[in-house]
Amino acid sequence: MLSACRILKRVATVVPDAAALKNVPRSLSAAAAVSRAAVSDNVDVQEEFSSVTTDGVSWSSIPEPNYDGFANKTKMNLFTAINSAMQTALETDPSTVIFGEDVGFGGVFRCSTGLRDQFGSDRVFNTPLSETGIAGFAIGYAAQGGTSVAEIQFADYIFPALDQLVNEMSKFRYRSGNQWNCGGVTVRTPVGAVGHGGHYHSQSPEAYLAHTPGLVVVMPRGPRAAKGLL
Repeated sequence: MLSACRILKRVATVVPDAAALKNVPRSLSAAAAVSRAAVSDNVDVQEEFSSVTTDGVSWSSIPEPNYDGFANKTKMNLFTAINSAMQTALETDPSTVIFGEDVGFGGVFRCSTGLRDQFGSDRVFNTPLSETGIAGFAIGYAAQGGTSVAEIQFADYIFPALDQLVNEMSKFRYRSGNQWNCGGVTVRTPVGAVGHGGHYHSQSPEAYLAHTPGLVVVMPRGPRAAKGLL
């Protein structure tokens, strides 16, 4: 999520036409194409198709919907949209808990800012530095009917939790013959988040999980999708 936003910000230095820039595609695949275009002299943003052409290859995405006729609109960026979505979850579902490393303090990306003060430390709280423990707690709580919103601070840190995610969470419904499930689990994590963070803060390991039956990997294209999906 964050990597796509960072790439699109860089495009502003490549495409000087503001009218064309607003039509740059926002999907992750298109963002990857834009990152290639950023080092190329052949950049062509086509307004009608919301596409980018570079090195003779065109990449397209579905244009953003027009929400001009909707009431109660609030301008949000990615992290404030995520914060708003979690606030809604806490307000509408009394079983929702949000937890992870530094989550109680607002998180390193500030996505949970203010939630502990509003909803209390029994529903928004910090965990020990144990990704296996975070994933295991999320599964166990959801298995009892609760809604778990767990944060892995950086996607790079998710590898110690793969045993819980791949061997337990993904197979929970299957191995019980559909008698129980842990479908109330959502695990949030930023991928490719820090370009200067080296091998522990900049990886994109989502493909490992996307190929695991029983798990669903979602990568929102922007703030609207992030809030709606979460």
